[in-house]
Amino acid sequence: MKPLLLGLLAFVLLPLCAQAQRMRTTEFESGMLEKGNKVGVWEYFAHTRDGRQVSVQKYDHTARKLVFYRPIEDIPYQVELGPGEWTRSRVDQPPLFIGGDPALASYTTKLVYPPAAQERNLQGKVLIAVTIDTLGRASNHKLLMSVGGGCDEEAMRVCRAIPDQWIPARKDGRAVSVVYELPFTFRLQQAPAVITSGLR
Repeated sequence: MKPLLLGLLAFVLLPLCAQAQRMRTTEFESGMLEKGNKVGVWEYFAHTRDGRQVSVQKYDHTARKLVFYRPIEDIPYQVELGPGEWTRSRVDQPPLFIGGDPALASYTTKLVYPPAAQERNLQGKVLIAVTIDTLGRASNHKLLMSVGGGCDEEAMRVCRAIPDQWIPARKDGRAVSVVYELPFTFRLQQAPAVITSGLR
């Protein structure tokens, strides 16, 4: 009787366990979901210019810890070395958005082109600086480069809506606050050229 009961119990519980955790894979990420939340180590991908998919980041969502990241260009940041003591310096690990640039782009590309900018044919890059603190929170948003026509305000709106899913920068073995610059590009779609023939 016991083996039959255990077999019946396994038959009922296995599908429930399988539903509790399931694998999710897209072109930009791969990992386990449990009740709709990311658990365990997730791998995040990007594409090179020649179209190859490469791993850019591995993040353990259960332990809330970076496991791997693909090094990016080594640039200096404004770094807070002590309370209120800022200096331009290179870091051991840059500030990273969980999921890499493709995950960040899913937010930064949600721009609504302001009608005033469209009417005036304004386009270009708005640059906003944000402070990423030692807990991975963004604050102190400042406009560095302007386009005008409402584009600056729209870029700021979108920038402030980006969730605090940052991995703080590290220098000399500890998390440090840095100033990170986020570009927002406004580009008008070009109307197709009208081709006319010489025939009348």
